[in-house]
Amino acid sequence: MKSALTPHLTEEDFQEGLVQARLSKRHRHTRILHNPGDEFNRAVNFMLEDSYMRPHLHPGVEKIENICLIQGKIVMLFFDDQGIVRSCKVLEDGGEEMIVVPAFTWHTYVILSKFAITYETMMGRYEPTTWKRLAEYSCGEDSSESDAYLRSLKKEVSRRIAEGATRVTEN
Repeated sequence: MKSALTPHLTEEDFQEGLVQARLSKRHRHTRILHNPGDEFNRAVNFMLEDSYMRPHLHPGVEKIENICLIQGKIVMLFFDDQGIVRSCKVLEDGGEEMIVVPAFTWHTYVILSKFAITYETMMGRYEPTTWKRLAEYSCGEDSSESDAYLRSLKKEVSRRIAEGATRVTEN
C-alpha cells in the first residue's frame, strides 16, 4: 500500500536526504517534489530524532495535510488553542503509516526512532505568509527553550504510550 502512495526514492535519495538533515541546524531536510505555484504540494521530509518542529496549523479549508510514513517511527501530537496535548497518534513501519491532519488543527510531531522519513501532501498554493500559523504557546525552533520544550513533548509521548493512549480521539 505505501509504495503506491509514496514517490519512488532510491537508496542514494535516502542517504542524501539524511546527510542534508545531519548538516541542517534544524536536523531535518525537506525535498520539495512540486513546482513553485502548484496547487498540489508534495514533499519528502528527512528528520533526525532531535528535530523540533514548532506546533502550527494550516489556515485554509483546503489545507488538509496527508502524512505517510516511509521509514522510522513518529508520533503526531494534536493540541488545543492553549497548547494542551489533546491526542496523539503513533506512525510506524508495519503499523499505522498514514494520518490526515485537518485544516485549522494545531499539530507537530516527535521522532521516536534515530531518523524518520515522511511523504506529505497538501492542497493550496504555497505562500510563505499564509501557509501556516505558528503556535504562540510554543517556543521558536531556534530559541534557547526549544530543547527543553522538545523534551517535555517526548515525556508526554512516553506517558501516553505507557498508558496506551496513542490513538487520535479528537482534533
